[in-house]
Amino acid sequence: MEETCLLRLLFVTSLLSGCTHQASLNISPNRTQMFEYESVSLRCEEDDSSDGWTVTRNTTGGTRRQCGADWGRKDGSSCTISSIRKWYSGVYWCESTGGAASSSITITVTGGAVILQSPVHPVMEGDDVTLTCTTQTSNLSAGFYKDDSFIRTEPTGHMTIHHVSRSDEGFYKCNTISDGESPPSWITVTEVRRLTNRKPKGNYLPVSMEMAPPTQAEQGLADEFDDVMAAVTTEHHL
Repeated sequence: MEETCLLRLLFVTSLLSGCTHQASLNISPNRTQMFEYESVSLRCEEDDSSDGWTVTRNTTGGTRRQCGADWGRKDGSSCTISSIRKWYSGVYWCESTGGAASSSITITVTGGAVILQSPVHPVMEGDDVTLTCTTQTSNLSAGFYKDDSFIRTEPTGHMTIHHVSRSDEGFYKCNTISDGESPPSWITVTEVRRLTNRKPKGNYLPVSMEMAPPTQAEQGLADEFDDVMAAVTTEHHL
């Protein structure tokens, strides 16, 4: 049920990603999974403060509200949640008074003992990505999974995916023997567009360029340069 809700929220995320991004949403702690009752701060980093950006969310219950309406404490373009609850899980983004939206972050709040620390924003193709399985006090030896398929066990609780590609996109989670399993988190990989030098097709006529003659001032500077170089050359030979 929880993964079904996350998939619905990811659909909302994809719609928002098509909007013009004039602000970005930053979150502290810098992760997408939170322990219940943690304090969380969200801030819209703006290109133009006159647009009046506000943190907005759409929860798993389908409720869309701006910060300060009935949740969070609004302070300009910042929003503070003093004690986050499980039903705060949802999609969060910045919204301007003109209706523009930033890219979004999907936040999952758990009442369990384990979370997976993963990148908040999409990662670039070719980057290295480190996932960490942790409790509120320590990192744990854990097994890591992608789309419910086992990847491997890491005794330190850290798993690094080297040179990620689009095939690495998916839901990731971790599982520990002593403290249970984390919620799943979606990792998005952004494709790197490569520029190639290709000869244009078709018949193209050569282009001739004609330079304007130097002005009187430019010609004077050129003559002075020639005189100086001649003097230096003469002095060198002497």
